[in-house]
Amino acid sequence: MRVLVTGAQGCIGSWVVKGLLDRGIDVLAYDLDPSQARLSLIASREQVDKVAIQTGRIEDTQRIKDIVKHEEISHIVHLAAVLMPFCQVHPVEGAMVNVIGTLNMFEAARDSGRPVRIAYASSSAVWGPGEAYGDRTVAEEDPTLPATHYGVFKQANENSARVFHATNAISSVGLRPWAVYGVGRDSGLTADPTKAIKAAVLGQPFRIRLSGFMDFQYVEDVAETFIRCLLAPLEGAYVFNMAGDIATMDQFIELLAEVEGRVKELICAEGPQVPVNYRMDDTQLRTHVPGIPKTPLRQGIEKTYRLYKRLLAEDRLSPELG
Repeated sequence: MRVLVTGAQGCIGSWVVKGLLDRGIDVLAYDLDPSQARLSLIASREQVDKVAIQTGRIEDTQRIKDIVKHEEISHIVHLAAVLMPFCQVHPVEGAMVNVIGTLNMFEAARDSGRPVRIAYASSSAVWGPGEAYGDRTVAEEDPTLPATHYGVFKQANENSARVFHATNAISSVGLRPWAVYGVGRDSGLTADPTKAIKAAVLGQPFRIRLSGFMDFQYVEDVAETFIRCLLAPLEGAYVFNMAGDIATMDQFIELLAEVEGRVKELICAEGPQVPVNYRMDDTQLRTHVPGIPKTPLRQGIEKTYRLYKRLLAEDRLSPELG
């Protein structure tokens, strides 16, 4: 088995790479960024040195096809993407990365000459705002009503995966994370809660640019879910909701204050509610893929805080909050 991880230097990607290495699985990392800065925060030097790396753009169709075919790739975890704020401002460029890049993965699997399984990142952004559903919990059979270009692109990818299975028998699992938090999450609007934990460790003030509710999902759980779905013997084109712990920004700050008492002097939250339904039913995921982990929010905050504290003590924690 050899696994290609795209977006491997991102937050989820780094944790996925570590999780695969922990299992003794051969990994090829593909990203624009050749550094392994985030992986180095969470993995041993021995593990980091084991990772083969290739750099390039996900939109480069021939390059992706060559890698999958000639590097003997049997499985793909496709995470490479640009995030919601970028797609809102630059929808054409966003579509090139998020839509064409995903099509490249499936075409490369189709043309590889061997069975290739794919687990890819969709998003909870395929749902519209909560009021579109009467503020109820949504399941996979509910209509997707994305309110952003990013959500529309992810919806398109889910449908493309369905067509690739129907026409080319490529099995895949798309996962819909919400607000992922944990060490390494340092970009995107919903990275602010993680930045707040880091600010608490550094003793720096920080304003979370969001308010209202979010579904918090601990990054190690999210990475493990991608890996379990990748390795599960599912035949078809599946798409699953993911669900963590729902809390307001104020509740998040209260939980963080239980870990670090200075928080109430340092951290505040002001801004809009993210326009995505935060109530999701993950029954289908847990039914089809047993053993999906779920770290309670309080515990995930503390684990993130303790890891940042250790990195600070080792002089490996950047003071930049972004």
